[in-house]
Amino acid sequence: MGNLLKVLTYNELDQGPNFFLDFENAQPTEAETAVWNQVNAVLEEAQAVLAELQSYTGAGQEIREAIQNPGDLQLQEKAWHAVCPLVAKLKRFYEFSLRLENALRSLLEALTSPPYAPTQHLEREQALAKQFAEILHFTLSFDELKMTNPAIQNDFSYYRRTISRNRINNLQLDAESEVNNEMANRMSLFYAEATPMLKTLSNATTKFVSENKTLPIEDTTDCLSTMACVCRVMLETPEYRSRFTNTETLLFCMRVMVGVIILYDHVHPVGAFAKTSKIDMKGCIKVLKDQPSNSTEGLLNALRYTTRHLNDDTTSKQIRALLQ
Repeated sequence: MGNLLKVLTYNELDQGPNFFLDFENAQPTEAETAVWNQVNAVLEEAQAVLAELQSYTGAGQEIREAIQNPGDLQLQEKAWHAVCPLVAKLKRFYEFSLRLENALRSLLEALTSPPYAPTQHLEREQALAKQFAEILHFTLSFDELKMTNPAIQNDFSYYRRTISRNRINNLQLDAESEVNNEMANRMSLFYAEATPMLKTLSNATTKFVSENKTLPIEDTTDCLSTMACVCRVMLETPEYRSRFTNTETLLFCMRVMVGVIILYDHVHPVGAFAKTSKIDMKGCIKVLKDQPSNSTEGLLNALRYTTRHLNDDTTSKQIRALLQ
């Protein structure tokens, strides 16, 4: 525990390898393997999900033509056939969020279980800490893409309206068997969120805390605050930054830092911005502002708009001003 605590106070930089969270090369030990394999099976899908979401163009044109020409059956069919494969894709994304939720739960169990403190877990189980970071990185990437793509909700709304209309007319559509009414309701709630994946992780973490009554909530929130601190120190310390062999790792580190801050703010009773918070919010915001704005504006917006306690009375004017 001592070694990793040094990264938090960073008094002894010469001992860097002992407390550098190796996001690039961490490999699972024998004790980590079972959980690592389970989570890895989920993470292997993550890149494909992001690639599919990135190329999601929607059926806006077909839907517009169908709405403008309600009597033209050919255009109605064309819009329906354009929307159905897209809704199947949205269903896959939603189902992936459920698998991600289970993966997060497994990691939280491993990284907070007695007899070790969360700080010791992060130091001892770096491969699991890296997977936790990868889940957060994926979550922020997914939500960023979703927020900038209105076609997702437009397509899904059209799909639901069409099904309702046909149900009134007693028509059964093929796609209904794939996305039944109950599934459509759950998907609707998921996509109605501005940041659906983050909401999934936040709910999963809150549920984990409430179901593990023998585990102090601090064990979970300390795991998050420790990771935020480690990321901040690695970003602001040239000796650590120089160890990253890939420039992408810097962005990864920033995303993870923001992700754990938001998660902490949702799960901790008083949040990340209060004076009693274990996260140095001023330091974290400064680190982001010191980077080129094109790589951090989205992350600063995530802190502005997806946290829970920023506008509380307990948040200092200084921190609010930094996020103006």
